[in-house]
Order: sequence, then C-alpha cells, then structure tokens
Amino acid sequence: MDKSQSRRIILHVDMNSFYASVEMAFDPNLRNKPLAVAGNVEERKGIIITCSYEARAKGVKTTMPLWQAKKLCPDLIVKKPNFDRYRKASTAMFDILREFTDLVEPVSIDEGYMDITGIINHNPLEIPITIQKRLLDELLLPCSIGVAPNKFLAKMASNMKKPLGITILRKRELQDTLWPLPVANMHGIGEKTAEKLSSIGIKTIYDLAHSDIVQLKGLLGINGERLKQRANGIDNREVNPDSIYDFKSIGNSTTLPKDTTNQLVIYEVLKKLSHSVFVRMKRKDVLASKIFISIRYGNLKTITRSKKLANPTQSEDEIYRQAKQLFDTHWDEEPIRLLGVTAQDLVEKKEAMKQLDIFSYEDDAKQEPLLSVIDKIKHKYGDKVIQKGIKGKLEGDQSPGTSFNKDFLRE
Repeated sequence: MDKSQSRRIILHVDMNSFYASVEMAFDPNLRNKPLAVAGNVEERKGIIITCSYEARAKGVKTTMPLWQAKKLCPDLIVKKPNFDRYRKASTAMFDILREFTDLVEPVSIDEGYMDITGIINHNPLEIPITIQKRLLDELLLPCSIGVAPNKFLAKMASNMKKPLGITILRKRELQDTLWPLPVANMHGIGEKTAEKLSSIGIKTIYDLAHSDIVQLKGLLGINGERLKQRANGIDNREVNPDSIYDFKSIGNSTTLPKDTTNQLVIYEVLKKLSHSVFVRMKRKDVLASKIFISIRYGNLKTITRSKKLANPTQSEDEIYRQAKQLFDTHWDEEPIRLLGVTAQDLVEKKEAMKQLDIFSYEDDAKQEPLLSVIDKIKHKYGDKVIQKGIKGKLEGDQSPGTSFNKDFLRE
C-alpha cells in the first residue's frame, strides 16, 4: 500500500439488526424483547429476514424458517416487513452521515462507507463515536463502525464487534487479527468460493494471503488475484458517492404459498414478476440485454438460467416471453417453491443502440416517421422535452436512484 493509501481514514457504518431496530424505534414496547421481521408471516414458508439480539441469543438466525425460530423461541414476536418505514430510516441515517462529509457511499439500505481523511484532527475515534451516538440518540438506531485505511479492512472491522462496536483495524495488525480467521469469514468470499479454496488447501485468511497466485487465478480467475490482495490488506478503491447510480440488474422473486406444479399458477407468477421488473426498468429509463430466471424446488435445489437478447428491450411482454421460454426449457416438472425474474446487463435507454436484424427491421421501419418527428423536436427543444412511452423524470428530483439491491431510497 502506498503512503497516500495508508493515510486514508475510511469508516464502514453498519446498522445493527436494522429492520428489527427500526421496529423497536417505532414501538418502544418491543425493546429488549425477542423480535423477528419475517416474510410470509401467515404462510408455512415464512423466513426470518432479521431479528433482534435477544432473539439471536435463543438461537434464532437470519434465513431460518419461521416455524423453526418459534420452536427455538416460543415467545418470539414476529412483525411483517414495513419497507416504507425502513427506507425513511435509511434516508435519515445517511443524511446524518453526510453532515460529516460528502464522501459517503451507500452500499445497501443499512450500511455505507465514509472517507473522513480530510476532517480528522488528531483522534481517529472522535468522529465514529459522535456518529454512533447521534444515530442512537436521534434515530434510536444502534450501529457498529469499522475504522481502517481502506474499504475492505473497514468492512472487516465493523463485523468484529456487534452491537454498538467501534473497531480500528490497521494493516500492521493483520497477522494477529485477520489472518487466523477461517477464509469463509472474509468479506467477498461465499460458501462456494470457500469450498473451492479449501480444495487447494486454503483454510484461513493467512493461507489465502500467502497462496500461489498462478494456482489461485487458475481456480478463480481474476477474482483470485483480487482476493489475495484483500487478504494482504490491499484495497485501493475510493469511496464513491455516485456508485449508487451504477446498476446492472433489476429483479424480483417470490416464494409461492405452497409448492406447485400447476403451470397456470406458475405462468401467472412469472407474469407478475415480469411486470414488477418492467415497472422498475421504466422508472429508471433502462433497457435489458439479458433475461435471467431462478427456480427453487421444494427440496431447496435452486437453478438459474439466462438468455442474451439480440436487442435490448424494455417491453413487459418481451420480458415475460423470455422468462416463460427459459422456464419451459429448463423446468424438470418437480414442485416449485420460489421463482425469480431479473433483467440484466442494463443500459440507459438514450444510449442503447438497437442492432436491427431481418426480423425487427419491418417493425422499426413502421415507426420511422414518428421517430423522425421526435428527433426533430428533441433537436430543437432538448432531450428531455419528449420521451416516447416514458414518463419524464422531474428535474427537481435529485434523490438517488438505485439498483436491484440498492433501491431502498426510492420505490
């Protein structure tokens, strides 16, 4: 790490049990009680989205089936998710962070990075302590904060003490603090990657930091080199406030009320999911170059399939047609528990270049007079005066638009 990187002071602010904490802030009677926020509360397939630390002490965990959680904790209080409430709390949280610096990068509804390099006087803990206290006093929301010279180490640090922890992690402390940990505990490494690394004898973060780069790239490609750098505390990424505008997919999934092989029911679910994706694409004024579906069976086996489109699309009918075709091709006729539809490889509509082929040329030619008129109007009055089939965005609306996994600020 060069000197300019080592001098940086990066915070990772991670809200503790965010949805549950927001519910407790909204209703003080829920405080200090075992609380869970779960989807499909009335259905047998309800899943724990998040839970309070009182519930965790009883063995309740995120993604655990609701019936199992209630078995472990009979007095568990279960709430349906209220995403409007969570988005408002998230917006208030980030507003407080931006009072300290403009260099705030949201990465999800309940966490974000801050670069406070230029505003530290002497004590690097002064600002994190103030932030943590303000979030707790003003919003009644607890958080943990990691303090480090880069984003990766800040993220790892914020996980080291929860709830209400503040942890400093310096590069010189890797040997004692980070390297002894199992490689699966490292940010950026999922279960499958950990299994692959284990197959070549990499069990700990130390093993990864000292692994053979040729062997690692052969196993994981360019990501292998990136992970080794992270394990050695190297991460030159900047805190980028504009990253929330970058998104490459919009998707939606749903768990069915009961496992089914009924094609009419399945097609109706795919149609609703396609409509949801279409609405969000239209709002963000983007087109999809690839359609992706996920199918989870009753035995929890999950498959994903995708198709690259000849031309980017924003058509609801086309999204559904492609999703249905993918489903028909790959469904093995076993009972289905969950379905998902995602539009991928998104491009902004105004920058999308349609590649005309023999099948689309005739339809495009029919629209030529209308498109010609629209182009002339735009040329005279500007791009935003008219957009065919798209509701224009308000000029005064400067709130950040976000991606499939970052759409917490606007829905």
